[in-house]
Amino acid sequence: MTTTLITGANKGLGFETARQLIAAGHTVYVGSRDAERGRRAADRLGARAVLLDVTDDASVAAAAKAVEAEGGLDVLVNNAGIELRSEGNVASGAADVTADEMRTVFDTNVFGVVRVTHGFLPLLRRSAAPVVVNVSSALGSMARVTAAGTPGYAYPGVSYPASKAALNMVTVQFAKAFPDMRINAVEPGYTATDLNRRTGHRTVEEGAGIIVRMAQVGPDGPTGGFFEAAGPVPW
Repeated sequence: MTTTLITGANKGLGFETARQLIAAGHTVYVGSRDAERGRRAADRLGARAVLLDVTDDASVAAAAKAVEAEGGLDVLVNNAGIELRSEGNVASGAADVTADEMRTVFDTNVFGVVRVTHGFLPLLRRSAAPVVVNVSSALGSMARVTAAGTPGYAYPGVSYPASKAALNMVTVQFAKAFPDMRINAVEPGYTATDLNRRTGHRTVEEGAGIIVRMAQVGPDGPTGGFFEAAGPVPW
């Protein structure tokens, strides 16, 4: 039985990823920073709940101990992420973004991934087939964002794409450091979730597909890559 932890899994893409992986036979931990929401989500899914705030060292350490006590971990899906928008649903552009906003976004989208991955590394390294999936975005692709006339080029925000570009580099460097693991970044597409106030055109079922696929790669599968449903995403 493959045991999987998904951060930010009490709703949206994380919840749907949990649902699909459970259907595929995984034992899934629903990581949530809100204990009650996490418990309710886990009950609906037939999963296990674990309190996990990716921005808090003590929370991550406690979650790792809880998962270790139940037997260990094979797959880590770093799904928790945030994007800050104004009341008009507009991301802060270069003229308006602040260092504080950047710090807040990076604390979850980048530092949180590093914090959680480090916290669970000892468990993953004991697995026969460890896998890490980092949920990124095509907005973190320099190639996509610099292609004039595309949706990525038109996106004005700074903090979110910068955080995902940093996450992509984290993914590559971790993959090189741990060649026995399969560590990849994925782009679920513009999916309707609370993160974008449900303006996305893809369903969570569609968006979760690539996350689920990469969570199930075997020891001979790709590592250090960036993938969407159609295939590799250019850096």
